[in-house]
Amino acid sequence: MLSSYLTMAAILFCIGLYGALAKRNAVIVLLSVELMLNSVNLNLVAFAKYGVQPALTGQIFTLFTIAVAAAEVAVGVAILIALFRRRGTVNVDEFDEMRR
Repeated sequence: MLSSYLTMAAILFCIGLYGALAKRNAVIVLLSVELMLNSVNLNLVAFAKYGVQPALTGQIFTLFTIAVAAAEVAVGVAILIALFRRRGTVNVDEFDEMRR
């Protein structure tokens, strides 16, 4: 039973990794990072339930991760809106001001 959860989490993580590395739209990159975080949450809950010593520790870490992810999304969307207002695009290839 644990292997099915781990397989599903690995698939979700790979999809998120592909989206974060291959896509150019900043909104898609943020969604892909969230997908990777959710796959980690799935692993934490699965190990908390089916691990060697089942406990609530994994679920507590999952709640902490969800809170951090919500803050990350709020800051990321705020930065993205500011960049869109300034540049008029959400293409990550256009955001190269730090290079100069």
